[in-house]
Amino acid sequence: MIIGVPTEIKPSESRVGMTPAGVYELTQRGHGVLVQSGAGGGSGFSDADYLRAGAQTRSSIEEIYGEADMIVKVKEPIAAEYPLVRKGQLVFTYFHFASSLPLTEAMVASGATCIAYETVETQDGALPLLTPMSEVAGRMAIQQGAKYLEKPRKGRGVLLGGVPGVPPGRVLVLGAGVAGTQAAKMAAGLGAHVTIMDVNMTRLRQVNDIMPHHVVTEYSNAYNIQQAIQTHDLIVGAVLLKGGKAPHLITREMLSDMRPGTVVVDIAVDQGGCIETTKPTTHDDPVYIVDDVVHYCVANMPGAVPYTSTLALTNVTLPYVVALADKGWERACAEDPALDKGLNIHAGEICYDAVEAWFAST
Repeated sequence: MIIGVPTEIKPSESRVGMTPAGVYELTQRGHGVLVQSGAGGGSGFSDADYLRAGAQTRSSIEEIYGEADMIVKVKEPIAAEYPLVRKGQLVFTYFHFASSLPLTEAMVASGATCIAYETVETQDGALPLLTPMSEVAGRMAIQQGAKYLEKPRKGRGVLLGGVPGVPPGRVLVLGAGVAGTQAAKMAAGLGAHVTIMDVNMTRLRQVNDIMPHHVVTEYSNAYNIQQAIQTHDLIVGAVLLKGGKAPHLITREMLSDMRPGTVVVDIAVDQGGCIETTKPTTHDDPVYIVDDVVHYCVANMPGAVPYTSTLALTNVTLPYVVALADKGWERACAEDPALDKGLNIHAGEICYDAVEAWFAST
């Protein structure tokens, strides 16, 4: 099989779909790998690194899509790439279809087979290809939130860890999954007081057992959220519905309950956001203010640390890429139920229930 690795063209996206180590594994198994020139530069990998690993390079994205049987990338194709995806081609990447009707319609119309990283799901309910980026995003949410709490950036002027004689800042995390737990862990490490909410009591018990005493758990409902946002300085949205659109846990009206300069970081922006006023931003222009509340809603947060993110992503995607290349997608999915759950679109048909339900409702 010929595998293509294009340069990511989403704004401020410096990750790449495969490391030279991944290329080496594939070429040693007899597959061809085409890497667009410069694709790995933002992550610290040169064309020479890929050539030494056995890849060939191509100068344009059109050549990559035109020659490859399977495209392996990081972010969903954007509008400029829609015409390049062709019938019968396999595209393996993050898609988050429920956040974009144009993307869904384009991939349905293309006739391609789309396997989404974010819905590959193991028997225990884990999402192995989403986990590493959720870990990065959760940790970055606190790093960025702490920065935008500074007064020159229109925040409340609160130091999350506090100092002797001054209480620490307060962080509210909505969602106790991978991203939310990592956010709580980072905030606790800075010395902040942390409240983490979820509707899954089993998960809250697990978090309660592993977190330090200044991280408290609370059941998530509209009343508890409305009370908490009045007293917390940084609010992290980390709610995930597998393959579906995130629910709005904080409405526009609820912003008036927050103190001026409160910062919200919505990790769920890739799935539409769990805050009603969320809209995607970029690393070049990451924040905006609504009703005196600072919103940080970058849709590719891990792209700011591409070296770390690319290595972490290839660590988990490569075994699936190898299986798809060695066996073809039909056999690979038939033999691996986890990978089969990643199948979202094939030959003009939506194959994932949550995406199909969302698409039918739009």
